[in-house]
Amino acid sequence: MSAIRTLLQGSIDYAGLFPPAEVDMRTALENYARYSSGPSSWALGRFIVPVSWLDEFEVHLPQIPLHPIDSPWRVAALMGTNIEADVHAINEFNRRHTNGGVRIDSVEVKATSEADIGEIIARVPSILQTYIEVPVEPDPSSLIRSIGQGGRRAKVRTGGVTQDAFPRALDLLRFARAALDYRVPFKATAGLHHPLRATYRLTYAEHSPMGRMFGFLNLMLAVAFLQSGMSESEALRVLEEEDPSAFQADDSGITWRSNRMNIEGLTDARRLGIVSFGSCSFTEPIEDLQSLHLLAAPVSQT
Repeated sequence: MSAIRTLLQGSIDYAGLFPPAEVDMRTALENYARYSSGPSSWALGRFIVPVSWLDEFEVHLPQIPLHPIDSPWRVAALMGTNIEADVHAINEFNRRHTNGGVRIDSVEVKATSEADIGEIIARVPSILQTYIEVPVEPDPSSLIRSIGQGGRRAKVRTGGVTQDAFPRALDLLRFARAALDYRVPFKATAGLHHPLRATYRLTYAEHSPMGRMFGFLNLMLAVAFLQSGMSESEALRVLEEEDPSAFQADDSGITWRSNRMNIEGLTDARRLGIVSFGSCSFTEPIEDLQSLHLLAAPVSQT
């Protein structure tokens, strides 16, 4: 397995229902079915859906071919403010699909205070892998510590469809540093369609404004290097690197300039640091890696 595949194995949570893609439910489910049986299925994570949309999800699900796979589709449900009602809805959904090909095994929910986090921990059963999204500013360290004490995971928002939705690189790095310090695995979401940091269109609209986005490869490698002992100033350079030639990958590791991260370090970063990232496109991250020659294109069958 190549180092890039080690870094990205099961990492791309498909959020096609959300901007900027914002496809309808039927299309999103058809896409996920196709990705789950395609040549890049190794990189596919969970299907992301709000709890409030589960009824629509179930309406379209019987019309979608669940391709033969080793385990049910993994679904992450986005919870709202009524935690108790959402947990009940999730339990009922899973009860109805006990023998089906789909299961909600993860939830994502927002919190802005330690009190919020305490309520989430108290009300969401630990059998559901729980990602608690907290703001990156002011310093989220105390919130991340509380998340870790409750045995849950953290979530960070890394962008959106307007430039002001993107956090400062220093704030994002501070979040990652705190998560590593408190041993809290986390996921990232929004604005991570591309491997490398650069200026891109903020939406798929023809005349969309441009903005600087973070790269998922930058972020994942910055976390891996931080975890291995790199200084924060150097890790910030990794996070902000825009030169494609600065990155090289092969079967045994990934190199950023003169710094090398081996397979073991990449595996640890995924297990103990950044677990996954949400993207409204699954194909764009894969195709971008291929165009950068960091990932081999699948061999066509004739």
